[in-house]
Amino acid sequence: MTFVVKKITEESLLEKAFYIREQVFVKEQNVAPEEEYDSFENLATHFLVMDGDLGVGTARWRFTKSGIKLERFAVLKAFRGLGVGGMLVKAVLEDVLKIPSSKDKTIYLHGQVTALGLYEKHGFEKVGERFMECDIAHYLMNYRPKG
Repeated sequence: MTFVVKKITEESLLEKAFYIREQVFVKEQNVAPEEEYDSFENLATHFLVMDGDLGVGTARWRFTKSGIKLERFAVLKAFRGLGVGGMLVKAVLEDVLKIPSSKDKTIYLHGQVTALGLYEKHGFEKVGERFMECDIAHYLMNYRPKG
């Protein structure tokens, strides 16, 4: 397996990202499709991890009133534990941090409890109490660069 992270710039890659989200969030985690797909799809910057021609992981980021939100991190079940999630977090953070205006903004995400370790490994810290989103336990997590 050779994984490559791509910033999505074409419709065919976005379709692969949506397929991954459908498998992970809608089918596996029972998130309603109307909750999963939103009005921010065209405003967000999307990423895809490819293994050859197969899309295996995806994520996106976007500007919000609260700062810059990283979201929709999803890896197909067969590819978990192989570093795909870490590749996505790293690539998305690198992309966000290249933007000059990101220095003044809070970079945050809503981390599912099962993925907290992944996000903590990349500089995110829990903020506040656990909350439910789409019947899944989450924590607000803010990025705090090390050093």
